[in-house]
Amino acid sequence: MKFLSAGKSDKGVSRQNNEDNFCVDDDLRLFIVADGMGGAAAGEVASRMAVEIIRDHVKRSSALGGAGNEPFVGGYDKRFSGASNRIASGIRLANQAIYEASQSNVKWRGMGTTVAAALLDGSKMSIAHAGDSRIYLIRASSIVQLTDDHSIVSEQIKSGLLTKEEAEGSEVRNIITRALGTTLSMDIDLDEIDLMDGDRVVLCSDGLTTMVSDNVILSTVAASDEPGSACGALIDIANKNGGKDNITVALVYVFKDRTFLRKFKNLFR
Repeated sequence: MKFLSAGKSDKGVSRQNNEDNFCVDDDLRLFIVADGMGGAAAGEVASRMAVEIIRDHVKRSSALGGAGNEPFVGGYDKRFSGASNRIASGIRLANQAIYEASQSNVKWRGMGTTVAAALLDGSKMSIAHAGDSRIYLIRASSIVQLTDDHSIVSEQIKSGLLTKEEAEGSEVRNIITRALGTTLSMDIDLDEIDLMDGDRVVLCSDGLTTMVSDNVILSTVAASDEPGSACGALIDIANKNGGKDNITVALVYVFKDRTFLRKFKNLFR
């Protein structure tokens, strides 16, 4: 599969600093969005550490075939591919590093970050995440959220205590239940997706999804053949709707033939 990719980040309207970070690495076929937390500069430190450590680990372990001097942190899960294990290992390594850094510097105490990551391997995509940054798959004329938010309101929705509409106004909407750096070890949600010609993948922080509905994300991404333009358009919409948080988007357009990009766009006319 061939692909086009792009990423963009913006501090939003209400925030003074941008604590998000992202990675769009076409050579590694690796895409990451991280949303830091912790106040002052700590959130930006945590999200930057996550992106850099995961990317470096995937690069080294890919070059070594996952063996030799770059072992899998946390072991190798035989239920998943080597690509999935590489990305999970990188996240575990980043988690440990962020936690240790937060314990060694009082200014960074309590810092952490979400992560949503995707690694392409042929026609298969490995995804991993922790927190409420999301990964969506747009296929034909539909959008599907591939990740489950690790948050209090998400758990309340699953248990039937809240509807999705009620969750949008909840006072605990922004409280997450899982993040890198808050404990020395953590669980990671892993999955593998078989990609098809014309698929479009969206990775984003909650600064986008709290301001822009899934249907608007779908129509905006579908309207542009250029992922960079679509990233900018999504961020503009989020800011026009209030821009209450940092906003980060990474997009991957998968195709066999560029003519399919035009065919995909025509589905929405």
